[in-house]
Amino acid sequence: MQINRVLLTAVGSVLLAMVTIQSGASLAKQLFPLVGPEGTTALRLGFAATVLWLVFRPWRALPQGRDWQSIIIYGLCLGGMNILFYLAIDRIPLGIAVALEFTGPLAVALFGSKRKSDLFWVACAIAGILLLMPDLSSAQGLDLTGALMALGAGACWAGYILFGTRTGKQASGGITVALGMTVAAVVLVPIGVVSQGMALLSWEVLPLGLLVGVLSSALPYSLEMVALRNMPTQAFSVLMSLEPAIAALAGFIILSEQLTLLQWAAIGLVIIASIGSSFTPKKAIEMGV
Repeated sequence: MQINRVLLTAVGSVLLAMVTIQSGASLAKQLFPLVGPEGTTALRLGFAATVLWLVFRPWRALPQGRDWQSIIIYGLCLGGMNILFYLAIDRIPLGIAVALEFTGPLAVALFGSKRKSDLFWVACAIAGILLLMPDLSSAQGLDLTGALMALGAGACWAGYILFGTRTGKQASGGITVALGMTVAAVVLVPIGVVSQGMALLSWEVLPLGLLVGVLSSALPYSLEMVALRNMPTQAFSVLMSLEPAIAALAGFIILSEQLTLLQWAAIGLVIIASIGSSFTPKKAIEMGV
C-alpha cells in the first residue's frame, strides 16, 4: 500500500507539472498583447531565476574553471528554447507548438539508438511533423514562421538536454538549473527591457509575470524532481510524452484554440513516437523546465 501511495504521488506530480507548465504557457500568451513575447520571456526568466536562487542557493557550490563553459551553453540553450517557443505560440496554437518542439528530445532519444525497431518511432515523428507543417498554398494555413520557430525551440531543447547532462555531473540538478536560468535571464531580460521598456514594470503585468515564472519553471521543475525520486525514469518519460496533448487541451480550454482532426492526429503521432522512444535503452535525460 505504501509503495502504491508513493507511486501515485509521483504520477500525480508529473501530471501536475505538465498542467502547470501548459497553464503557464497559456497565461504567458495572454501577456503578449501587453508586453509581447520578448517582454514575457524576460519576466518569466527573471522571476524564475530569482525563485530558483532562493530555493536552491547555488552560491554554495558554484562551478569552477571550465565547468562554466557547459553551464553557459546550457543556459543559452534554455534561453533560446524559451524565447523561440514564445515567439512560436504568438503565431500558432499552443498544442501544435509543443508537438513541434518535442522533436528536440525525440531526436536526442532516437538518434542515439542503434536498434532498427526504433526506425518506426522516427517514422511516426516525421509523419506527425509533416502533417503539422503549414500548407503554403493556403492563405488560411498554419504560419510557417511560427512552425519553424517551434522547431528551433526543439533544437534548443536538444542542446539543453545534452549540456544539462554534462553540467549535471558537475553540480546538483537544482543548482544547475538555477545557474542556467540565470545565464538565460542575463542574456534575454535586457532584450525584453529594450523591447518593452517601462511596460514591464506595470502593476498590471508584474503579478502575471511572477505567476508565469512560477507556473512555467519553478513549480513544475520541483514537481518533476519529486516524481523522478519516486518512479522509474522510463515511466516518467512515458508520462511526459502526453505533454503535447495536455498543451492542446490547455490551448482549447484557456485560449479557445481549435485544432482540426488532422492536427490532433499529427499530435497523436508525435506522442506515439515519444512513448516509443522512452523504451529505447538510454541514459536518463531531463525533459525540460
